Amino acid sequence: MQNIAVIEKEHASPEAQELLAAVEKQLGMVPNIFLTLAHSPAALKAYLQFSGALTAGKLSPKLREQIALATAGKNHCDYCASAHTLLGGKAGIKREELELNLTGCSSDAKTENALKFVTEVVDKRGEIDKAAIDALVAAGFSSEEIVEIVAHVGMNIFTNYFNHIAATEIDFPLVSTRAGSACS
Repeated sequence: MQNIAVIEKEHASPEAQELLAAVEKQLGMVPNIFLTLAHSPAALKAYLQFSGALTAGKLSPKLREQIALATAGKNHCDYCASAHTLLGGKAGIKREELELNLTGCSSDAKTENALKFVTEVVDKRGEIDKAAIDALVAAGFSSEEIVEIVAHVGMNIFTNYFNHIAATEIDFPLVSTRAGSACS
């Protein structure tokens, strides 16, 4: 049972209804996270605007999903792991790679550098040293991309924590974050 219940679309405020309609148009459904966030149109709008702005950024759809998976894995957010495994598959990421990403790993060296950075940011609550940034630069990431990686981590931490607090019911094929192991 959810700690914060989903709100029925027809009981949401007019502003939240408008935002939920946009989500449904884009995704073909309204996931429970949005129906729960809809209790606060301001929070729902803030998340959608943040996410929308980052979608127009420099990072590829694949890397954005891989960052979401690594963050969800570190924070043990099964809701986000489930959602982003589905979205990552739609972005063209193979199942084996999605499973690696959930543990902060990748079969691609550049992506693995990014995910290593992501997991370090989460583990150290952002208090990383310059060597972590230097490793990203050496792997070929620009300052713009590094800033966007950090922005994606922050946005995903919000959804991870929100789903933990709300105990959001998973409405995607279940993916558990408990089974993963670190990169070899």
